Amino acid sequence: MASPPPGAIPPRRVRQAGHYSGPPRYPLMPRWGFPNLTWREPTLVPGLPAGYPPPIERIGTLGRYTATMLWCLVGLAAAGAVGEFWRYALLVISRDAALGSGVVGASDALVIATSLLAVVFGAMSIGFTLWWLLVARQAAADGAGQEQPRSTREVLLGALVPGLNLVMAGAILAELEHMVLRRAPDERPRPSRPVLVWWAAWVLNELCLVLVVIWRFRDGLQAQADAVFLNGLGDLSAAALAGVTAFVVSRMTGLLAPIPPHRLSVRRVVAVEGAPPPAGRPARPAGASR
Repeated sequence: MASPPPGAIPPRRVRQAGHYSGPPRYPLMPRWGFPNLTWREPTLVPGLPAGYPPPIERIGTLGRYTATMLWCLVGLAAAGAVGEFWRYALLVISRDAALGSGVVGASDALVIATSLLAVVFGAMSIGFTLWWLLVARQAAADGAGQEQPRSTREVLLGALVPGLNLVMAGAILAELEHMVLRRAPDERPRPSRPVLVWWAAWVLNELCLVLVVIWRFRDGLQAQADAVFLNGLGDLSAAALAGVTAFVVSRMTGLLAPIPPHRLSVRRVVAVEGAPPPAGRPARPAGASR
């Protein structure tokens, strides 16, 4: 077999590896790479369309907002009751002595200011509570794997229609508690003591409201003075109802979402034990740029 003589074919040039000149550089920000989710729970990846969170993820935040709104209403209603009782005391004192204009003006200002703020916060509290109720029912039904016993329309009618809500509001809350506790769907709901207390406060508040409205149609100075006293009792019943409602909302929310996100500790690496030692790093070339 013939072979070419030495030197007939030039030797192949060996390409020398270049020195490391630092990380790559780009004229624009690269649009590729891994998402920055190192120490996060696997929820959503940035850049992807975010879906609407399920009810169980919304109930915690919504429950806190609702309870905060209700506690604000408790303070306003209690302040309104103080103003009404103060006005009633001034009416009793005015039978035997004259009253200063400053005292009467301060009493009127307290009653008017607390009444207006209580109306605003009361409307917002009703809206937040109904919103929380609908979301909590869906979250409880999803967690228990059951169908909701009533439709949204039936729930709203049972909670808002006067007279009907005296009976239906407590039943709806008892059904929610039944689903939250994941009891058997064929078992009859048995309301707990907080639900029964809320039901009694709800009925008492509505009766006080009806009594105040009826008493305002009566004539005479004594009837007007009695109406002021009844207004104070109505404010106290409203404060009690708002406080019990805030407690029930917080309790139900805690049963549905037992670990609030703000109580979770931030995870961080403190020490690594039992891991193999890292591989030795090669020596850096003398002329390499950072």
